[in-house]
Amino acid sequence: QVQLVESGGGLVQAGGSLRLSCAASGGTVSTYTMGWFRQVRGEEREFIATFLRFGGITYYADSVKGRFTISRDNAKNTLYLQMNSLKSEDTAVYYCAAKRSPVLDTTKTSYDYWGQGTQVTVSP
Repeated sequence: QVQLVESGGGLVQAGGSLRLSCAASGGTVSTYTMGWFRQVRGEEREFIATFLRFGGITYYADSVKGRFTISRDNAKNTLYLQMNSLKSEDTAVYYCAAKRSPVLDTTKTSYDYWGQGTQVTVSP
């Protein structure tokens, strides 16, 4: 089964940018639908973006559309999340996830594999 490790989180000022990485092992990212979620302590884990298994199709939550970009590097077996124009409300732990299903389903329960998360903090 695939193992996922996120990196790239940190502290950034509002308006700044960060790029998160999700390195996969034990499986190939191109054979999974990959996704990014985030969670604020005490709240539900929230869908951010997905890169579907087939067709290179991406889909975003309205809250990040136009600011965040999900991409996949098959050669590096890594998923990315480029985050621009960051806001204080983007502060959360960000998680990478994977599933075999090619179906667009943004619910967290549809994903089978999860990374450990990386903290993103945006200061006002």
